Amino acid sequence: MANPFVHVELTTPDTGKAKSFYGALFDWKLEDVEMTPGFTYTMIRVGEGTGGGMMKTPAPGVPTAWLPYVLVDDVAAATAKAKSLGATVMKDVTEVMGAGSFSIIMDPAGAAIGLWQENAK
Repeated sequence: MANPFVHVELTTPDTGKAKSFYGALFDWKLEDVEMTPGFTYTMIRVGEGTGGGMMKTPAPGVPTAWLPYVLVDDVAAATAKAKSLGATVMKDVTEVMGAGSFSIIMDPAGAAIGLWQENAK
C-alpha cells in the first residue's frame, strides 16, 4: 500500500499512568529513550505491525490524543502539498535524531495527522 500508517503517538499529561494502563492492557514492550535533557520519549514495541510512542503533552493546549503518522517519500513536499490543499501546518518539518523527519498537519475538517519520512539507510 502506498503511504501506509507507520507510527502512532500518544501525547498525555501523565505518561506514567499511560504506560501502566497500555502496558497492562496490551502487554506492549515500552522503552524510554532520552531524546534531549529533560525530554523522554517512550517507544512502543509491538512486535509485528505498526508501533508507536508516548510523550508528555509538549505544550499548553495540546490535547491528550493518539496521532497516526503516514509514511511519505518527501516530507517537505508532502507538507507543502497538504497546505496547498487547505491543511494547516501545526508543526513544520522537524528532524528526529538522524532517524527521519516529520511534520504535523490538520486537514481542512480539523483532523490532525503526522507525515513521516525515514532517512535513507
